[in-house]
Amino acid sequence: MQTLRNGDKGDAVRALQEALIQAGFSPGAADGDFGPGTEAALRSFQRRQGLADDGIAGPLTITALGLDDAPPHEVIPGVTVDKVCAMFPATPRHNIETHLPTVLESLVAATLADKPMVLMALATIRAETEGFLPISEGRSRYNTSPDGRPFDLYDQRADLGNSAAGDGERYRGRGFIQLTGKANYRQHSRAIGLGEQLLANPELANDPHIAAQLLASFIKAKEPQIRAALADNDLRAARRLVNGGSHGLDRFSDCFNLGNGLLT
Repeated sequence: MQTLRNGDKGDAVRALQEALIQAGFSPGAADGDFGPGTEAALRSFQRRQGLADDGIAGPLTITALGLDDAPPHEVIPGVTVDKVCAMFPATPRHNIETHLPTVLESLVAATLADKPMVLMALATIRAETEGFLPISEGRSRYNTSPDGRPFDLYDQRADLGNSAAGDGERYRGRGFIQLTGKANYRQHSRAIGLGEQLLANPELANDPHIAAQLLASFIKAKEPQIRAALADNDLRAARRLVNGGSHGLDRFSDCFNLGNGLLT
């Protein structure tokens, strides 16, 4: 079953409504029209299941309702857990099984579901957080001065939007893409509909669903430049557009090239 959201109509919506009724979350009439009542019932069901209550029936919600009639995790046809595991040879399979659907859903929502952009997103994850988990950046000589306060080298980075003591640690890298700096937290918090919530609570960037949306948002913001670099087969330039340098380029390139031969 495809992803369903407010405004959709048809038999798939009717099946969703009937499943919600059976689960004890009535959307009103099972009329095949995804409106406010269906969205409210879906959000309630998602909260009860511990899912992100976004009111969208994506793969995880569909599975929880027992409606999945397609191979598991194929949010984008051909992008399977097995293939992505081959692109991440050092990563626990369970992490990919858990988080791949969420990442792919976010790419679909951002209209980044074509092969070059899927490869870009997956290769970025491998370069930034090879465990396929949203994580916080650790201290290193690149972000913390000898005997200095944690992440003090980021504190006055105007290019990151940081201007005060403590900004470096507060807005350190997080998520699948290691979103870094106050300016990026503000821009992409707004872009994914959170207002400025990430500024007040930056740890939200490690929530898997939010981390997936931030990954898609960051790539979307640089989409024309990334597409141009990939069209020229310039993986170094594509990596630089995300990272600002070449850190993780070996993992990025290996993942991209492996996936290029695996994905159709």
